[in-house]
Amino acid sequence: MATNATSTATPSSTRLFTRLAVASGAGTALEYYDFALYATATSLVFNRVFFVVDDPWFGAFLGFVTFAVGFLMAPVGAVLFGHLGDRIGRQRTLVSTFTLMGVATVLMGLLPDYHSIGVTAPVLLLILRLAHGVARGGEVGGAGLLAIEHAPTDRRGLYGSFVTLGSPIGAGLANLAVLGVLAFPMDAVIAGLWRVPFLLGGLVLVIGLLTRLHVDETPVFERMRDQTQVSRRPLVDALRAGGLRLLGAAGVVFGFNAFQFVLFSFLLSYGSEAVDNHGLGLSRSMLIVGTLLGCLAHAIAILVGSILSDRVGRRPVIATGAVALALYAVPMFPLFRSAGTGAEASSTGPLLAMIIGFTLSGIMFGPVVTWFAQLFPAAQRYTAVGLAFQLGAALGGGFSPLIANRLLAATGSTMSISIYLIVVMVLSLVCLALLPERVAGAVDNAEDLHDSAAAC
Repeated sequence: MATNATSTATPSSTRLFTRLAVASGAGTALEYYDFALYATATSLVFNRVFFVVDDPWFGAFLGFVTFAVGFLMAPVGAVLFGHLGDRIGRQRTLVSTFTLMGVATVLMGLLPDYHSIGVTAPVLLLILRLAHGVARGGEVGGAGLLAIEHAPTDRRGLYGSFVTLGSPIGAGLANLAVLGVLAFPMDAVIAGLWRVPFLLGGLVLVIGLLTRLHVDETPVFERMRDQTQVSRRPLVDALRAGGLRLLGAAGVVFGFNAFQFVLFSFLLSYGSEAVDNHGLGLSRSMLIVGTLLGCLAHAIAILVGSILSDRVGRRPVIATGAVALALYAVPMFPLFRSAGTGAEASSTGPLLAMIIGFTLSGIMFGPVVTWFAQLFPAAQRYTAVGLAFQLGAALGGGFSPLIANRLLAATGSTMSISIYLIVVMVLSLVCLALLPERVAGAVDNAEDLHDSAAAC
């Protein structure tokens, strides 16, 4: 398949590029659409809709608990759908994960609230978060492989960015939807308008599903299947051949996800809560605008980091982003608070704090999926990439808003959160230093499949 080793553009390759961009990015877009939507709703309204308690700050904490529980199911989904992706193919598995994830998001928008059915409401919400988490576990790894295993040799970083770009696109769409809803009185939002953005997730589901159904299986998996080199036990093979490598990769994204979801979720809660509830009492709409601008900066940084990684390697770019985030952890909160408190406070400090944070995280995030694909052979790659990413995401991103919430409540100071973020970024850097740029024999395209399969 010589076309897979060249970056020469043809009409057919341009169509494939576009289809892969939409098909691969749609899953991450829907995933982060739901993430951002749920995190924003938890920060702004769910403590009055599902988690109704006397202390609004504790209500937000309960919402973050269900947020974390959804993360914890993702490694389970990575194993389940990773097995299918390594056994029956990338494309067919991704259709299943995307459908389950999208349906769960839409159903969240249809749930009765606490005032209608009592404690059953948050229980049903928790069940849907669990289903969404399982489906999400099979998304990042598989979507990344769908793009990367089709990619020309010298553009794998760019193709891998299709998946990571879904993060700011999905989060941006979610925040646009929330911003539209917040144009209405808060009483109307709590009464039911909060449901609209969740229901709009159905549009992302339809677009992504139609595109995925029209993308061929990757040439890597097709040749592996034709040569009967499909693994019978991809999880066992991945743990036996590279278990420490898998844990190290999880450690790299642990720190990134912890920082990322403080940006995506905790800053909204901290900024919007009343001053006497540990917050700053800032305008909710202004904070959403800040997240939107941050998502735009995040997308640009992902593209820059991914393209740069095709020239200088994945690890140097990831390390640059990680060091920058560790250094930024201390000044981020003072900059965020510099505008003062109250709904009439200046927007300059909070907006700048969010834009800088999202930019630095984008540089680190851009090449991650492509680098992970280079660390594992094809026969176990769907399982290994998905499990490594989701373990780090679950332990890092799933708990960081909750941890930040409790640290601020316990100490009354954001410095405790900054120290926490520095520690997790140092952990990421240590794990990054212990891993190679790529593993010898790990397959990158159909041409070198035979050698890597033998290495398994």
